[in-house]
Amino acid sequence: MDRRNMLKVFSGAGAGLVAAPGPLAQAQETARRGMPPLKITDVKAILTQPDSDHLVVVKVMTSEPGLYGVGCATHRERPLAVAAYIDNYLKPFAVGRNCDEIEDLWQSAYVASYFRSGVTGNNALSGIDGALWDILGKRCGQPLYNLLGGKVRAAVPLYAHASAREFPALEDQVRKWMAEGYRHVRVQLAVPGYAGYGVRADTAPEIRKMRPEGVAPSPVFEPTPYVNNAIKMFEQLRARLGFDVELLHDIHERIPPNQAIQLCKAVEPYRPFFMEDPFAPEDAAWFRTLRQQTACAIAMGELFVNRNEWVFLVAERLIDFIRIHISAAGGLNMARKVAACCEFFNVRTAWHGPGNVSPVGHAVNLHLDLAAYNFGIQEQNVFPERTREVFPGAPEIRGGYMYANDKPGLGIDVDEKAAAKCPYQTPGGSRGNDRRLDGTIVRP
Repeated sequence: MDRRNMLKVFSGAGAGLVAAPGPLAQAQETARRGMPPLKITDVKAILTQPDSDHLVVVKVMTSEPGLYGVGCATHRERPLAVAAYIDNYLKPFAVGRNCDEIEDLWQSAYVASYFRSGVTGNNALSGIDGALWDILGKRCGQPLYNLLGGKVRAAVPLYAHASAREFPALEDQVRKWMAEGYRHVRVQLAVPGYAGYGVRADTAPEIRKMRPEGVAPSPVFEPTPYVNNAIKMFEQLRARLGFDVELLHDIHERIPPNQAIQLCKAVEPYRPFFMEDPFAPEDAAWFRTLRQQTACAIAMGELFVNRNEWVFLVAERLIDFIRIHISAAGGLNMARKVAACCEFFNVRTAWHGPGNVSPVGHAVNLHLDLAAYNFGIQEQNVFPERTREVFPGAPEIRGGYMYANDKPGLGIDVDEKAAAKCPYQTPGGSRGNDRRLDGTIVRP
């Protein structure tokens, strides 16, 4: 396919991008010119672990020599299941299909297994979907954000992570990020003697002795010490840092709903930018009570995989930020619709973006962030040097912002030879290792 001809379809007489017909219009133009449509010829799942996380990236090859796209399908905890889904089901389904038919391929693959919204199938579909959008951008000679409507901001503000066992170290970390230009920092402080989320801490021997006989060895988490500690953390940070820095905190669904409400009410005077995941998805009805009790900003959605989990939260304005792990919800094609829906209710985006999102997934986040009016904040992940070797073109981070490189498509690639040098060390990660004193498992 002559890319110059394709570019004419998407641009006006040298005056820049003035219209962006969808894949159907592109296919019609291709047919008018008498050229065969671009076909998917192969789909490959690439498994690599250049750092600590198990990454799954999909590469889609096309009938145009040398033209391919990449997408993110990372499910760190069950990556081999995603790869098997791609190899055994989506690859045979996609090969031979028209690359232009992104929406039709997504919709037909989504229902092909009959049972829908499973996280394994969603991640697998996300990999192919992202690769097709990458291919479309490359054919048009445009960065993907232009095909999503164009930039509405120059770069993407990030929030950094600060976590520590002791308060002085936590304060030092926040100040360090502030000195580097960050205006948003997530803060997590260890609970003395107990395990917790977001900071490594060992259970004290005296705490273990409080357990009844017969409890399996495991870290100990208890809600009340955590709640008390989090409130004190906010009080001390504001006393020391003032209110010029935006502070975020992740509850991570680990405490009973009533205590989550108590925590959000207690920290409201310290004006957190948001409190993340106060409830598990199964307890989403509690958001109605929470909204009546406090004006504290709430972020939710890291575990959402089905639209029925979040539509009512958005429509009733019960949350302030949507935090979906994009590949787990089905990929870019779904996430762009989520963002558009949320805009009508003034719910902002804050896509999930730690290390268990591949650099390709971060590129997807970035392009959506640049083009979405209702963008809120983006979670930061600093890519180590070896990860950048595997993923040339990974988004750049400077002064608290993430920047696109403005190359066509997603602007990122995967070096398969470098990826092969970083094989998995285990079959995947694991969550849910903490238990209450009495042995009850704690949601991760």
